[in-house]
Amino acid sequence: MSAPTDSGVAVRSEVAVRGVAIDPPTSSTTVDLGSTIPLRRPGGAGPSDDGHVLVDGLKTTIPINPDSPYRLRDGRLVRTGPDGGVTDLGVDVDTVARPAFYDLTTADGVRYEQIARLHGDDVLATTVVQTCVRYGSDDDAADRCRFCAIEQSLRSGATTAVKTPAQLAEVAEAAVRLDGVTQMVMTTGTSNGRDRGARHLARCTAAIREAVPGLPIQVQCEPPAPDDLAALTALHDAGADAIGIHVESLDDAVRARWMPGKASVPLSQYWAAWRESVRLFGRNAVSTYLIVGLGEDPDELVAGAEQLIDAGVYPFVVPYRPIPGTLAFADGDPAPDPALLADVTARVAASLRAAGMRGADQAAGCAACGACSALSAAGG
Repeated sequence: MSAPTDSGVAVRSEVAVRGVAIDPPTSSTTVDLGSTIPLRRPGGAGPSDDGHVLVDGLKTTIPINPDSPYRLRDGRLVRTGPDGGVTDLGVDVDTVARPAFYDLTTADGVRYEQIARLHGDDVLATTVVQTCVRYGSDDDAADRCRFCAIEQSLRSGATTAVKTPAQLAEVAEAAVRLDGVTQMVMTTGTSNGRDRGARHLARCTAAIREAVPGLPIQVQCEPPAPDDLAALTALHDAGADAIGIHVESLDDAVRARWMPGKASVPLSQYWAAWRESVRLFGRNAVSTYLIVGLGEDPDELVAGAEQLIDAGVYPFVVPYRPIPGTLAFADGDPAPDPALLADVTARVAASLRAAGMRGADQAAGCAACGACSALSAAGG
């Protein structure tokens, strides 16, 4: 990959925040998002709600926004000016075809697409338990993460509440065989158990490892209780290659506002889980999300990212994106300034490069995919 440039990071950051509008193909007068961006992931767990494309060959998730000055036009990224002028940004944009495994169903009649989704062009992703003790009800959402819509996709019928190990193994085998999937990511809603759902993830991992021995797998969960760090060992021993333990912010005031339920877990518990995970999985095989745009001081965010890097944990920097169905969207919380995202991303990427930690070097996971962050464009 060519060396990162400030302009490349800036464009990726602008598009990540402002999204893109879709121009119809020159041979058509209407926009069909299903054919223009065949692979989309609306709602779900986490801070992304996007169309999946390849921007100059890099996996990228882009919000679809008809008001964006950025447009996809005949396979190119262009920007429209206030005067109506159009600037070709010199960026090729390729779409990702609908995968063949989406057309299959299990013996008990569940569509494969409801069990796992394709992210980017070669990543299989799933939420193994689509409910979360933090989510609550619409009448009592006091503990809910404000950027998350994990149960919205369940209510819409896009997924199922619990994926079994056998189902996931079946889908993973088909996705590898039919669509060339090269890695898998499994996350989970948080359970009431002291393992926070890790042991179900371990059972799923073991089943997939048996069905597709060579498929790299990342698992994601909250930190287990301090007296149950053995749950992390269970994930490692089941065959997981990498783990994500996502804190989203290292600022306790930000955590209390944006993630009130998760904020009840002290940062010391996260650090204990990260250190144990680095011991088990190794440096640069453990990651955490850091979300730009939640109100955290950017210098403190970068300093926190550097602490994580020093500990061998990869800080996956992403923007907050207003997703319909979330509390933050209902409250009108805006996405961050693209310049802020570009600045934080560039500084964190520089620290990652200095430490010899690249997302592309990881076996599996969000950082290995890189689609939801501009870090890959910055060489991080």
